Amino acid sequence: MAAPVTRTPARTPTRPARRLATPLGLLAGAAAAFTYVGLVNPNHPGHYPVCPLYALTGVYCPGCGGLRCAHAVATGDLATALHDNAFAVAGFAVCAVLWVRWVWRVSTGRPAGIAVGAHWGWVVGGLAVAFTVVRNLPFGAMFAP
Repeated sequence: MAAPVTRTPARTPTRPARRLATPLGLLAGAAAAFTYVGLVNPNHPGHYPVCPLYALTGVYCPGCGGLRCAHAVATGDLATALHDNAFAVAGFAVCAVLWVRWVWRVSTGRPAGIAVGAHWGWVVGGLAVAFTVVRNLPFGAMFAP
């Protein structure tokens, strides 16, 4: 008796608009968030919560000044954004580059995934720790929000 033949259904290629739906949805969400932060100024008290680490210890975390930084980016003031949180500005730039790469790969029919080595988590974590330590020392006051 012959073994049964199993067929796997052929993958039909998806339309470009469907492939771009997720990156464009993410862009819409990021644009909405930046628009909100651009319109509701975090420099005026009462609109956003205070960083819990800073409120309890007086120590700036790597995210302290991130909302003020995002507000400055949204209003086009890059110098203020760098002063408020240079680590966040670098993060925004890396996210923008990765998003463009994602859209390019998806629009050309390549797999959307980006291979990232495990060491990059350690690199980013180490940079966040170094940024936190430096911004809380007297000589790193230029990095304090």
